[in-house]
Amino acid sequence: MAKDEQTRRVLLGEISGVHGIRGDILVRTYTATPEAIAGYGPLTDATGARAFSLTVVRVTDKGVVARIAGISDRTTAEALRGTKLFVARTRLPETDTSEFYHADLIGLEALAEDGAHLGEIVSVQNFGAGDLLELKPLAGSSEFIPFEDQWVPQIDLMTRTVIIKRPPSTGDENEDAEPGEPDRD
Repeated sequence: MAKDEQTRRVLLGEISGVHGIRGDILVRTYTATPEAIAGYGPLTDATGARAFSLTVVRVTDKGVVARIAGISDRTTAEALRGTKLFVARTRLPETDTSEFYHADLIGLEALAEDGAHLGEIVSVQNFGAGDLLELKPLAGSSEFIPFEDQWVPQIDLMTRTVIIKRPPSTGDENEDAEPGEPDRD
């Protein structure tokens, strides 16, 4: 296994506030079930220098209230506000062949069906209607591709590539026509 694969980390949550005077924290989680964040073992900060062992106290509508081993006062907990919590990628459960962690998709080289380079996947977003891959081309602005088999027929994590079929353009199909001029087919 390559060194970067061993050290690659995945963002699981962020300390968004404190709760009470005993140093409990509020964590916004990015896990499928909020309380699962404590089940991956010690989490680290963005640098990997600090490790945090969490115990979930309860789930709230804003995330989880948790305790960090060794933190017992509000002032110390407050200093951690904004800390992003990561876990080594190797600690996450394996996925089925048709399932992917968002972190595994980011950074993939996007190719057209004919092999032409389209750009890179820079994020995975969901605005309520399903996951979207954000494709950043070499030039120009990003575009969003629906993360569905119809538009993303192949993902190869070994070669770090993804095949993209672009949806039909939603722009004006007759861009060459003068304003007020009828479309000509």
